[in-house]
Amino acid sequence: MTLFALAVVLLAGLAGPLLATPERARIPIVVGEILLGVAVGRTGFGWVDAGDPILSSVASAGFALVMLVAGSHVPVRDPALRVAAGRGALLAALAGVLSVPAGFGVAALAGTGHGLLYAVLLASSSAALVMPVLNETKLRTPPALALTVQVAIADTACIVALPLAAEPERAGRAALGALAVVAAGAGWFAVLRWLHSRGLVDKAHRLSKTRHFGLELRIALIVLFGLAGLAELVGVSVMLAGFVAGLALAAVGEPRRLARQLFAVTDGFLGPVFFVWLGASLDVRALGQHPVMLVLAALLAAGSIVVHGATRLLGQPFPLAVLAGAQLGVPVAAVTIGTRGGLLAPGEGGAILAAALISVGVTAWAASRAVHDVESREAS
Repeated sequence: MTLFALAVVLLAGLAGPLLATPERARIPIVVGEILLGVAVGRTGFGWVDAGDPILSSVASAGFALVMLVAGSHVPVRDPALRVAAGRGALLAALAGVLSVPAGFGVAALAGTGHGLLYAVLLASSSAALVMPVLNETKLRTPPALALTVQVAIADTACIVALPLAAEPERAGRAALGALAVVAAGAGWFAVLRWLHSRGLVDKAHRLSKTRHFGLELRIALIVLFGLAGLAELVGVSVMLAGFVAGLALAAVGEPRRLARQLFAVTDGFLGPVFFVWLGASLDVRALGQHPVMLVLAALLAAGSIVVHGATRLLGQPFPLAVLAGAQLGVPVAAVTIGTRGGLLAPGEGGAILAAALISVGVTAWAASRAVHDVESREAS
């Protein structure tokens, strides 16, 4: 990968802000980045080689960083969130229970035999998509807080469950690997609390700000990539490492200076690289060669809407219920694991990612509708 190729990737990433500019549409930035990635990658002009090892490594780092930012945005210290914890857990539990028969039903109709994998996909949510949407729209209603809890629980549970569902014969090793990453993240949280209690974090912050050392960002990235390296070593997706690291920051309180630095690195560089790479890795044309996979993509997309939309029965507004079905990280990890292990049928990986892309599009509608409903109630 050359620097010119990196410039092409970042140029393609500008499609995200351009498409998200109209405020009424409320299209998530990642939609444009993924779509233009499709256009310049395997499906389109082929200007971006998603299989390039350097680009793949940079994109993996971007994925971990996106998940760290998503985890750091979970307001775990917010008293209102604690009040909504029970309801959010109930919403996640309902979606999880319904995803099991739905997943096996989709597998039976598609004839793939991957019912357990589909169940995890249908139950999953994407903190990397939902949290930025909630922050951008400034939704702080009780249902929105319950949604935050639901997404955090679903994302974490499905990240851990995915390797077990994808390769049941390696479930023990995958579980131990996930446990190792979570334990390392918990250790980092304990260290952070100790440093805060001794006032060392504040001293380092003042020194870094005065001398322009950037210590906060350096340490955050060292820990993140250390956890991500551990995740790769034990066969777990880097998304778990990123999310755990982000939750640790949120639990002790993320400094504003660090938040701004992470925003710059993520949204200005590594995040767009990851999402463009993701779009470039899709081979939409392969779906046309296997019509049953088109059916699979449609079933997974529809199944996600139905499973998460069912939380309307518990009083959750329908737009927020659908918004919880936004999927990204878990489908990407599923395709990565399935491709490396030769577990997926031809075109199946493309179908899974296509369904995730549809859910990203639905996210735009759900976010716009949720804000419209709140504004209508306030106006009345």
